[in-house]
Amino acid sequence: MDRTQLIARKHEIIAGIQRTRRQLEAARAKPDPHSQRRAAALEAELDALMAEEARLRQQIDRSR
Repeated sequence: MDRTQLIARKHEIIAGIQRTRRQLEAARAKPDPHSQRRAAALEAELDALMAEEARLRQQIDRSR
């Protein structure tokens, strides 16, 4: 990927992080077991997205 593609992908990931955080907040607000399982899955997804964003940041920095 070239630098422009990396930056575009990073913006997509940031949008995904924001969306996942909103979903996680909503799931945590509900006490039912299904919502709590959903919250755990969203936490794992959020961790993965944040790791990818960090990796992309490093690649962007190296591409200068």
